[in-house]
Amino acid sequence: MVLVNSHYQKLQAGYLFPEIQRRIKAFAADHPDADLIRLGIGDVTEPLPPACREAMETALAAMGTAEGFHGYGPEQGYPWLREAIAHHDYQQRGCAIEADEIFISDGSKCDTSNILDILGPGNRIAVTDPVYPVYVDSNVMAGHTGPADEQGRYGGLQYLPLTADNHFSAPLPSTPVDLIYLCFPNNPTGVVATGAELQRWVDYARSHKALILFDGAYEAFIRDPELPHSIFEIDGAQECSIEFRSFSKNAGFTGTRCAFTVVPKALTGQSHGGESVSLWNLWSRRQSTKFNGVGYVVQRGAEAVYSPAGQKQVAQLVDFYMENAALICQQLRSLGLTVYGGQHAPYVWVKTPDGVSSWQFFDQLLRGAHVVSTPGSGFGFAGEGYIRLSAFNSRARVEGAMARIAQSGVQ
Repeated sequence: MVLVNSHYQKLQAGYLFPEIQRRIKAFAADHPDADLIRLGIGDVTEPLPPACREAMETALAAMGTAEGFHGYGPEQGYPWLREAIAHHDYQQRGCAIEADEIFISDGSKCDTSNILDILGPGNRIAVTDPVYPVYVDSNVMAGHTGPADEQGRYGGLQYLPLTADNHFSAPLPSTPVDLIYLCFPNNPTGVVATGAELQRWVDYARSHKALILFDGAYEAFIRDPELPHSIFEIDGAQECSIEFRSFSKNAGFTGTRCAFTVVPKALTGQSHGGESVSLWNLWSRRQSTKFNGVGYVVQRGAEAVYSPAGQKQVAQLVDFYMENAALICQQLRSLGLTVYGGQHAPYVWVKTPDGVSSWQFFDQLLRGAHVVSTPGSGFGFAGEGYIRLSAFNSRARVEGAMARIAQSGVQ
């Protein structure tokens, strides 16, 4: 009899978004004529920027010729894309990141999970609460946690609460940890971190020889030029941090898949024998063994993000979604609801009415307004009493959703 990975059996109820889809499917079966407006899962809706499409079309045409055909590319990504990323996203912001420290991938969600392949099972791990579920679930799957308690919190993880009382700025761990997951602008709360707040985390990581896994998938949505876009803008971060970025949200690559991870060459871990080990070497070995790289056509499309036309078009996309976020915040506040986020991120974190749970409010919006949200409790115990709304939709659909919510009597 084949044995299974029993750690999967510790997972709670099923991954959040499939559970939402299950509930939507059941509702749609009972209400086949309902026109649902989806502001739940953070999937983009607007077309790819013209510069990216044109670059992909040119690359695709080249693939149809003998001289322009490309087979397997370098597992780390084509040098011309990594050089563009290093220059525009890092060096222009004063970060000493080189092209050979960048690894192109098919998604930051994959990378934040796959990074565990090079990290040992004995690490003490801290996550914020609420948290993007992948960070927790991938550690459960890898056997890095104990079972969940009645609150859904897994043994072996230190949960750092993000609450209105602490302005959604997580406290430092109460006991030493080795691995720290940070996401800013934050998913799900939509809150961004200042340079001083990130410096506090970098100083902690350096003093405790810990590693920060920094998810910067939403950095393009930061409006304030004084706020950092990368952990590597912080002094000392290259000694203690890995950063994950994506083209999914800023350039609409959710359907084409392209992202990257930055692993500084100065970054080291420790073997069980006490030797210092290069994390860059381990990640390079992992990628070359388990990953064949992102397709040539898609990488050419990603490269076009950094062209003058691409930069302008991506900025317009980001502005469009942030205008949606502003509309959501304005409308919900006018209904008397308390909202957070929506200023530097495409997510709005909404406090449910008194006495109404996250899933109850989810059901109220689904049944009363035919609007799909994401229950905050799905992101962790501290997310109870909130829902997350996404600004990723057309203007007409966002305006329609807000009108429906107002008409439903929610307050």
